[in-house]
Amino acid sequence: MAEKHNITVAIERGLLKRARAVAARRGKSVSALLSDELRALINQDAHYSAARKRAFALFSTPMALGGIPPGRETLHERRNLR
Repeated sequence: MAEKHNITVAIERGLLKRARAVAARRGKSVSALLSDELRALINQDAHYSAARKRAFALFSTPMALGGIPPGRETLHERRNLR
């Protein structure tokens, strides 16, 4: 089991009362409830960072959109000017 450290958290009295009620309904302590929520938040952040890294990797390479690129003659055609 990982070593645990105590921290002090300052929260409003009403919020603490509601947190105790939620923790009791889940059969946990407020400390365990906060620990689980922090773990979930950190996990979400890791997933977001990984997705962002994958997205930037996709943007760094050109995407094939299909079709045939027009030739030089087509691009520089000046039919209307003559």
